[in-house]
Amino acid sequence: MLESNTGEFKAGDEVLVTGQGLGETIWGGYSQLARLLADSLVHVPDGISAMQAMAVGIAGFTAMLGMMALERNGLRPSEREVVVTGAAGGVGSIAVALLAARGYRVAASTGRPELHSWLRDLGATSIVDRAELAQKTPPLASERWAGAIDSVGGQTLATVLATTASYGSVASCGLAGGAELPTTVFPFILRNVSLLGINSVQAPKSLRIEAWRRLASELPMAKLEAITTLEPLSKVKELSEKILAGQVRGRVVLDVNA
Repeated sequence: MLESNTGEFKAGDEVLVTGQGLGETIWGGYSQLARLLADSLVHVPDGISAMQAMAVGIAGFTAMLGMMALERNGLRPSEREVVVTGAAGGVGSIAVALLAARGYRVAASTGRPELHSWLRDLGATSIVDRAELAQKTPPLASERWAGAIDSVGGQTLATVLATTASYGSVASCGLAGGAELPTTVFPFILRNVSLLGINSVQAPKSLRIEAWRRLASELPMAKLEAITTLEPLSKVKELSEKILAGQVRGRVVLDVNA
């Protein structure tokens, strides 16, 4: 930080911002310098570097919000697995690592067989083909999951809801597979399954501070670094196309000075 006119921050502080409209409704998403409202910023917590914080990014922050929501709703480690959909992506890969580090058995869902061993290295105990979860199921199917972090939406989310065990929870944070939700009320009224919405863009500041504190202390940094690549800003268009084509795994940090 270069300067601040609030008492919360001072010149020289390391700060970060995720979401809050930056790069969407507020200029400065890829800039070298930006002037922002103090409420959008949090201090980079002890135990994590600025580079690591950006490797986590809003995707890893979203994964932590999902895990926190599940735990607030009663999720605890057990023999039953927690499923993570879109497990090779930014949210999914960090969700797998976070849940595994907390002692959960993690089922990682992906359609990329070449990444099975990579996901097991992150802590997945089993792999689920994404095509299996994309199939339509009965309104209620066999109880399978203790909970879930879902970044896919659509039929995948509906299938996960139908196969979540009684009193389980599903944290929904994405719509890569579609915005429609072809489900029924049965998982909610017959199994007491909870659907928890995750909004990482406008999360209140107290929640952002707590999430980043937990990320700094609970995310295995060696695993984060193993799934992170550093690229120059000049490659942003090329990388964007690869991400949309599903050709990127884990996290990409952009060097805005290159």
